Amino acid sequence: MAKLNIVLLEPEIPANTGNIGRTCVATGTKLHLIEPLGFSLSEKALKRAGMDYWKDLDVSTYLDYEDFVEKNPNAKIYYATTKALKTYTDVQYEDDCYIMFGKESAGIPEEILMEHKENCVRIPMINDIRSLNLSNSVAIVLYEALRQNQFDHMQLKGQLHNHTWE
Repeated sequence: MAKLNIVLLEPEIPANTGNIGRTCVATGTKLHLIEPLGFSLSEKALKRAGMDYWKDLDVSTYLDYEDFVEKNPNAKIYYATTKALKTYTDVQYEDDCYIMFGKESAGIPEEILMEHKENCVRIPMINDIRSLNLSNSVAIVLYEALRQNQFDHMQLKGQLHNHTWE
């Protein structure tokens, strides 16, 4: 079974992380959150944000980037950035890879990107826009990785409520 991983490096906006968490629950993807976070993960804060699905989320938190790397020593990581030389469709996503996204205001630090140049990917955009919304970017790249893994373990056909397709 494909087990993909989404990594958020210092996310700042709770609504984005909430949307990403919901996408991870819907796809069976593990979420990794690297501190500092721009919000609280307390039960009260999660309930107030309407994240009732958070209890179903496979999520881990880390003190910082070094803690994440130390606890995931053999991780194959792709770094999503507007600064990459290749697009997110140019790579083959292994079934247990990690796809990292940086914080909304600054992305992934360039020092990290330079260390992993061959694994940096971007979503094509016109030049006049800084970037896409973080939760949209995660969904775009994650679903490409899922597609490449034949949507392993996912339900591929939907059912009508009051009718049948036959």
